[in-house]
Amino acid sequence: MPSTGDARAISTFLDAIAAENGAARNTLLAYGRDLSGAADWMSDYGSTLSEADATAIESYLVALDADGLARSTRARRLSALKQFFRFAYDEGWRSDNPTLRIDGPGRAARLPGTLTEAEVRTLLDVARDHGADQATRARNACLFELLYATGLRVSELVSLPDAALRGAPQMLMVRGKGGKDRLVPLSDPARAAVAVWLTHRDKAEDLAKGAGKPASKFLFPARGAKGHMTRERFFGLVKEIAARAGIDPARVSPHVLRHAFATHLLAGGADLRVIQTLLGHADLSSTEIYTHVLDERLRTLVMEHHPLARDISETEHEDPE
Repeated sequence: MPSTGDARAISTFLDAIAAENGAARNTLLAYGRDLSGAADWMSDYGSTLSEADATAIESYLVALDADGLARSTRARRLSALKQFFRFAYDEGWRSDNPTLRIDGPGRAARLPGTLTEAEVRTLLDVARDHGADQATRARNACLFELLYATGLRVSELVSLPDAALRGAPQMLMVRGKGGKDRLVPLSDPARAAVAVWLTHRDKAEDLAKGAGKPASKFLFPARGAKGHMTRERFFGLVKEIAARAGIDPARVSPHVLRHAFATHLLAGGADLRVIQTLLGHADLSSTEIYTHVLDERLRTLVMEHHPLARDISETEHEDPE
């Protein structure tokens, strides 16, 4: 049986992917079985799933192979582990992702999904017009502009204190994983969207205070127990706006917009270590996955400008006489 901590972690992960990705019941059951099985094995190994390191996970995969499990089954179980540990890293449960450098049986590592710059611009345009009233539209525009301008994790975005955005700051102080603070610059469109939303937010807060309700300290206040917009509500909002924008909602999530922030910066020439700092990655290896966006760009650059590459290209097109 999984430990109490592992059972709780697995349950939280399943709830999240159900909300974020709209995972089907059978998918959730499969993930649950695979992760519980891995947790059972880790218990015998002398560890827990939540605390397993890369060596323990590799030993588990070797054991699956020795047990004669099909390659597709082993690949599926590793996929479940990769998603679980990526979630654990993003949530701040762990400071590393032990599956990052583990390849599946016969499969290449899966690269994060992303969006083109044109698709992001379309999402931003739709967000500005999505909502029943001006205040809701202003809030939606602010959420999307901030996310794409900063690459914040969804939990960081929805829990932003309103004090962090007062006075039209050029930089935003973010409290990230492990209580670590980092500074991220704000674009002019993001600052403008914040200013508009604060006007609507403050009017609503004044009305609430007049009715005897306590003031909220959050930029995106809500009535729930947390006092701010939940990550689940924001995931749903992202799906709604993607659908209105004519983009497959399955391709879009807050995390995909975070990927877009990083890949578009990298494609524009930003230094990888700067992106690491902006994303709040403790380990550069977590940021290196974004270098895939440069592969074709660099290849084209070499083929067009390197003299030997031009010679080879011209030789390939000569008539064989």
